Amino acid sequence: MNDHRPLVIHVVFRFDVGGLENGIVNLINRMPADGYRHIILALTDCVPGFCSRIRRPDVEFLSLHKGEGHGIKLYPRLYRLFRELRPAIVHTRNLAALEAVVPAWFAGVPVRIHGEHGWDSFDPDGSVRKYQFLRRVYSPFVTAYIALSRRIENYLTDKVGIRAARVRRICNGVDAERFAPAAGRQPIEGSPFNDPTLFVFGAVGRLQAVKDHATLIRAFGEFLKLTPAARASARLIVVGGGPLRAELDALVLTLGLSDCVWLAGERSDIPVVNAGLDVFVQPSQAEGISNTLLEAMASGLPIIATDVGGNGELVVDGETGLLVPAIDPPRMGAAMAGLFNDRARVLEMGRKGRARVQAQFSLDAMVGAYLSFYGETLAAVAGQQGARSANVPSQK
Repeated sequence: MNDHRPLVIHVVFRFDVGGLENGIVNLINRMPADGYRHIILALTDCVPGFCSRIRRPDVEFLSLHKGEGHGIKLYPRLYRLFRELRPAIVHTRNLAALEAVVPAWFAGVPVRIHGEHGWDSFDPDGSVRKYQFLRRVYSPFVTAYIALSRRIENYLTDKVGIRAARVRRICNGVDAERFAPAAGRQPIEGSPFNDPTLFVFGAVGRLQAVKDHATLIRAFGEFLKLTPAARASARLIVVGGGPLRAELDALVLTLGLSDCVWLAGERSDIPVVNAGLDVFVQPSQAEGISNTLLEAMASGLPIIATDVGGNGELVVDGETGLLVPAIDPPRMGAAMAGLFNDRARVLEMGRKGRARVQAQFSLDAMVGAYLSFYGETLAAVAGQQGARSANVPSQK
């Protein structure tokens, strides 16, 4: 039997642990199964362990194993795939996957949506003109854009030159039932810091340059210099795997922090991890609308975050957390010292952060916004195609 549900192909550079990818997981798992079919297409690899987070059995995963450099060598293969699969929508995400809109256009895919989730360490504030130019070059092949934050929306319209009518801002949402406050700090399996008398800072994120965990570790060292007595009870947990693990291990050793910093590696039990923290810290050099921040806020944790990307749209400085400059260990360390010394403020910030997530960043609202945008964009393109057909003289 033919499946008449429209097909959406989600194109990413790599489908593995990360905030962007976790957003796709949340979106597909929450979308009504009778609305759209989904295929996740990674230009490099779909990692099986992460793919298992997709709960729908009808979702397919395709890996193209792309090597270094521009993906033009993949264009013939992408073209054939799009022609064979006949998707209604190809939805690319971030600059690394944007090039796939070209073969999608040539293959006649009706709607090509591009999502901008944030920048990387090589362009942390979107100011590099080369990458603005590349986005501008690809723009004729894109039907419409999704920006995950107000700052990214402004970047697309002001820096790249995309017409505002082509851009829709849709913020990430969080499952506030799965991520919920615990009754006191809970033990984390395998953690050396489960003693209830400790005060635990924590971060969750892939160990890569843009997430800048080196600044966090240095900031923790600065905090202990500011508050020497805190060494007896302050601890730091960093959750995540990635290419910088060995470098960060060496940094912890060099700074003499091995007794109070735990690099926990990659874990899938993030709600449990959040329940084992007192304060959540995000040291990124660039962000869109961060899933990990939303999850931490939903878990009732106060936030210390760098004032980059969409972080300022999530964290109300001084109310639900503290915003500090990026790549500034002394300022981040001072913020850590401030919250360590004010436990009542920690609890109040956590309560307000949870309330903010419930009011403005629900997962259902996010899914509804994507469904509306997909439907509206498909209808608009169908209407344009119908109008063009009506203007074609009949051949008699």
